[in-house]
Amino acid sequence: MLKHPFKPIIFNDSKILILGSFPSIDSFKNSFYYAHKRNQFWKILSAITGYPINNIEQKIWLLKRSKIALWDMVKSCNRDNSLDSSLEDIEVNDIASLIEEYPTIEKIAFTGRLAERLYKIHYEYLDIKTIYLPSPSTAYAKISLLKKIEIYRRELGENL
Repeated sequence: MLKHPFKPIIFNDSKILILGSFPSIDSFKNSFYYAHKRNQFWKILSAITGYPINNIEQKIWLLKRSKIALWDMVKSCNRDNSLDSSLEDIEVNDIASLIEEYPTIEKIAFTGRLAERLYKIHYEYLDIKTIYLPSPSTAYAKISLLKKIEIYRRELGENL
């Protein structure tokens, strides 16, 4: 059984909570969210905000400056690889308590269908706006990087 290795990145004034499913194998190795070298998450946020993403400190600064919080839906699971489809025996994180502790969160965004589905199963009763963002994984090639940037900008807000 794998346990989620990171705490949420969240600030007292965070307005948007972005939820993925579970860290990739590369994220485990690099001890940070969306750490696979081909994952487009940080490129997308940098393109939207104009902020640099050369190291972990800059990525955290981007989140803070943009009032974005980051966490994952899955607290623990078993898996064979980094694909969401391989996750089994899933236990979810306590999103309700996080929202209660940080009442400035106005919107939850999901970076994949598994995260969205798990949220709907466990937390749909929460009175908070939710949106779906296309997966930043390059394995999700139906949408180009430029189209993903356009969608993230529209859904997260022009004024990040």
